[in-house]
Amino acid sequence: MGMRGIMTTRSVICAGLCLSLFFHADGPFQPAAQENNSRIVVNVVLVQLNVAVTDRKGNYVTGLRPDDFAITEDKIPETISSFEEGGEAMSGATSATRSDQQSAASGGNGIPDVAGENAPDGRAQPLASHMAGANVFILFDTSDYMYRGFVYAQDAIAGFVRSMEDTDKIAFYSYSRDLSRSVPLTANRFAVLHGVRSTVAGDQAALYNCLLLTVRDAAPLRGRKAIVVFSNGPDDASSIPPEDVEELAQSTGTIIYIISTRAAQDDPLSTTVFERMSKATGGKAYFARNWQDEKLAFSSIRDDLAHLYTIAYYPKPNKNQGWRTISVKLVGKRLAKDRVRTRDGYRLLQAEASARPRSSQEPGPDPN
Repeated sequence: MGMRGIMTTRSVICAGLCLSLFFHADGPFQPAAQENNSRIVVNVVLVQLNVAVTDRKGNYVTGLRPDDFAITEDKIPETISSFEEGGEAMSGATSATRSDQQSAASGGNGIPDVAGENAPDGRAQPLASHMAGANVFILFDTSDYMYRGFVYAQDAIAGFVRSMEDTDKIAFYSYSRDLSRSVPLTANRFAVLHGVRSTVAGDQAALYNCLLLTVRDAAPLRGRKAIVVFSNGPDDASSIPPEDVEELAQSTGTIIYIISTRAAQDDPLSTTVFERMSKATGGKAYFARNWQDEKLAFSSIRDDLAHLYTIAYYPKPNKNQGWRTISVKLVGKRLAKDRVRTRDGYRLLQAEASARPRSSQEPGPDPN
């Protein structure tokens, strides 16, 4: 695929199927009926990373500051422009000027240039003010794989919803052959819980088709955004390969967590894909054998989201218009044995969309 960049506007599209997924970063995305022959258009001068730091025992390392991190993109040192730990905004990051933003080689990560637009001196304001809480999309498998243990899965999801921070927004989607956007992104926990309890099982599983559409919905949102997939079996109905989902999630800064209720050895191919996809986006994959494991997995995801450092930077000039490798390292001897988990890069993609399969139910989620 040819890669040609534009300074402040990028067109991002999944390879292979050419999905026409259209939105503007500064406004709500269009209903599905208006999405024909369109493309993803993202204003992207800001790269956002969600970073988990753990010690050798797997405990989260908290209280770090911007100076504790060293970030490179294609081995080019980058300057942190905004920094947030969990739900606590921090002001210690260095701001970038408007001229710096305009001269930077932009990246395909789906983060709009919003910082500093109204600042009287032209300097960028901390992004943390735009990133309170997380935007979490729950994608629940309601295919015919889910006839067993359906109620237990609903209980585990309901417990996860109740445990989330008040500042977090949650959307509840379900999928079998098609995607059902049961509850758009909202802070109303009662609406989400009602959506969870209203689901019914049936039909084949088109996980990758529906997960890609969910990534599309999350892409234009600012701040921490994650998709939590609850899957009970392999994909047997998708026309989209998982590599397309993985690449779009990486390029839009969307974390994917996957909980599978099947033992890993039952379907080695799905296990490999789930582990690879979650790791590439900075998330985790879990394989739960019973309802207790399911609840533990959701609890682990909740803790992970609460302890993420959200770091953003304006990329330095870079001629590379394809895959850009990101490296995040900790600075200093006291952090030498700690571990960092985040996405390892993103791709600058530019392509016109032609046609794509579309599920019948398509009102987009409420971006508010």
